[in-house]
Amino acid sequence: MGYVVSTLFRRFLDDGGGFRFTMEAVGYLAVVTFLTWSALMYLVARQGALRRFREHRRVPRGLLDGHFTDEHDPLTVLVPSYAEEPDVVRLTLWSAALQEYPDLRLVLLLDDPPFPTDPETLKRLDQTRALAGEITEALAKPHARALTAYEDARAVLADDLEAIATKKATKKATETSEAASFEGDDDLETRLEHVNAPLPLVRRLAEEYTAAAEWLEHMGTTEVVADHVSEFFVDQVLMGLASELRLSLLALDAVLVQRDAVLPAVRLLELHRRLTWIFRARVDNFERKRYASLSQEANKAMNINSYLGLMGGRWRPTETVAGVELRRVAPGAAAQPGDLDIENTEYVLTLDADSQLLRDYCLRLVYFLEQPENDRVAIVQTPYSSFRGAPTRIERIAGATTDIQHILHQGMTAYDATFWVGANAVIRRRALEDIVEVDTVGGHEIRTYIQDRTVIEDTESSIDISTAGWRLVNYPERLSYSATPPDFGSLVVQRRRWANGGLLILPKFWMQRRQRAAAGRPIKRLETALRVNYMASLAWASLGLLFLLFYPYDGRLLSPLVVGAALPYFIAMSSDLNLCGHRYLDVFRIYGFNLVLLPVNLAGVLKSVQQAFTGEKIPFVRTPKVRNRTASPGLYVVVPYLVVLYSLLTAWRDYHHHNWPNFAFAVFNAVLAFGAIRAYIGIANSLIDMAMGVVNWLMVPKRRPAAKSAAPVLAGAQNVDWASILYHGDRRLGRDLRRRDDRRRRLTQRR
Repeated sequence: MGYVVSTLFRRFLDDGGGFRFTMEAVGYLAVVTFLTWSALMYLVARQGALRRFREHRRVPRGLLDGHFTDEHDPLTVLVPSYAEEPDVVRLTLWSAALQEYPDLRLVLLLDDPPFPTDPETLKRLDQTRALAGEITEALAKPHARALTAYEDARAVLADDLEAIATKKATKKATETSEAASFEGDDDLETRLEHVNAPLPLVRRLAEEYTAAAEWLEHMGTTEVVADHVSEFFVDQVLMGLASELRLSLLALDAVLVQRDAVLPAVRLLELHRRLTWIFRARVDNFERKRYASLSQEANKAMNINSYLGLMGGRWRPTETVAGVELRRVAPGAAAQPGDLDIENTEYVLTLDADSQLLRDYCLRLVYFLEQPENDRVAIVQTPYSSFRGAPTRIERIAGATTDIQHILHQGMTAYDATFWVGANAVIRRRALEDIVEVDTVGGHEIRTYIQDRTVIEDTESSIDISTAGWRLVNYPERLSYSATPPDFGSLVVQRRRWANGGLLILPKFWMQRRQRAAAGRPIKRLETALRVNYMASLAWASLGLLFLLFYPYDGRLLSPLVVGAALPYFIAMSSDLNLCGHRYLDVFRIYGFNLVLLPVNLAGVLKSVQQAFTGEKIPFVRTPKVRNRTASPGLYVVVPYLVVLYSLLTAWRDYHHHNWPNFAFAVFNAVLAFGAIRAYIGIANSLIDMAMGVVNWLMVPKRRPAAKSAAPVLAGAQNVDWASILYHGDRRLGRDLRRRDDRRRRLTQRR
């Protein structure tokens, strides 16, 4: 408002304006207003996060151990994977398998084509498939030892209780029935509430904690540390868990040496259970593309949906002409070899194949869900942080933006504006059933829990869950970490996907606002502001930055108040970066980072507009998670150079016109953009990518001759695929299947 009064009104009153100046003033005011609005939303979300961090109290370990029992609700961890490096997936699976949770089932959802013909692809897929068996085999020995010790402790304590009851019975005959009741141990822990653990059992427990810590430490010392991700796995997952066990061991040693120290028997059993939980995980694989009855949509959402739709049933693989189909087995029917009995669990954890969890992630988040005040929370998550110690500058800066987002998402929860960030989340199964959509495709039931209309499926599902009356919460601790793209090419894939879809989801949110208002539960204005900013700010920020960079606005429109309005945003971000372990001056590196990502963000926005007009679903492109460099599309490399050249041209022109504010802004952009090109893309790599972009544009793929039409069915009945015709009932489809099989056979022979 100060800018409008002191600059625009004064210019119109003093100079009279004119049509061009008026249009420029309106456009400039709109751009600056939108950008300032986004900066204000950053400050609001940050303020909410600071309040939540101040009020958060970490749940003590004793409460967690006492809350969970062996009969607790199970948890299924789903890890969707497509064309991932086996060693990357391995670390993810191990971090999930070592969670301290009573009943954990871990399923790797392999989305690769199940029968690849390329030997290297097949080798990588076989290595990934073998991970489940390797982890299960490795966990078997420590779990057997911990379980034996736990059962021995229960047996000893049950015998002690029976002896106590028997001794009482000799003094009082009426307690004979009580002595008999101790023969079972179903209610053992209730009866042990006022009993202290014998020292021999405490000594045995200390030995078990020593063995478990040594097992983890041995695994950590033998682990091959190839990069900063594996280093994090060793330091934070393996050694971090071993350190916690060592800390408990220190307490047990103190109980043994201090005369007045006693350990309650109930607590002893809880500590024994903890060891069995650590090594209890059941690990398995599932490949939906083996089954023709499941969705074949090439995206992560439908990979997860396919498994969610099977949970709670027994399925029998059945050979058909269309391929192997899963048929539901009626309840009570006899099981057969090969049947898939997929357990239905109250909680589901989705975890990206390049993420890692700290050891108590599941315990703390499920404990949060099971508090009475959180019975309407559908999803609880910890927005992921970046792995520390990245070797490349682009990975470090991308990680810095990720760490900043962790703070902002915590603040959005303060205003009930949480969005699901799909890298990790614990989901309540009942909430998924409230938003499921059931369709029939080709005679098969397809259940869609997570929408795949856009490539940011978690954002759209957040609106669906909120519409159904559920809440989403970000847990205010850093318990999950995920990889950031190591080069500009893979970063382009990731950020282009993130920029696509927000505008398409906005209409669904406005519909939700109307429904909530009609139901007497209106959405608060601040929640609306934060949600709209989250979904649409990338669009207006990219377009606004484009206009500021390339349109020569009249110098009379500039004012120190515009810079002053932006200063709190940059100062706060600089402080947040330092809080997250980065440098204050990284705020300028992030600005240059956003300059080189400008064409990527614009491409994502334009894809959203294209989908809005055409209705076509945008293909889901996964972020490459490989150690080699991913080539960038030439256009995305050329545009940052154009930003530098145009900024220099603008600076030269403003210098001659003595337009010093514009001159300073142009030089600032040119320096930071060129520095970002050099640091994040690389001069040599950018030249190679631009050259390859030109070559790929000029080269025309060789056209193959069209296949000859098949002979009429009656003329060549001996070659008819009769099974396909009888199954599909469509003559054309039968021919199409036969042509496909013929092409596949010719390609195999050619190879």
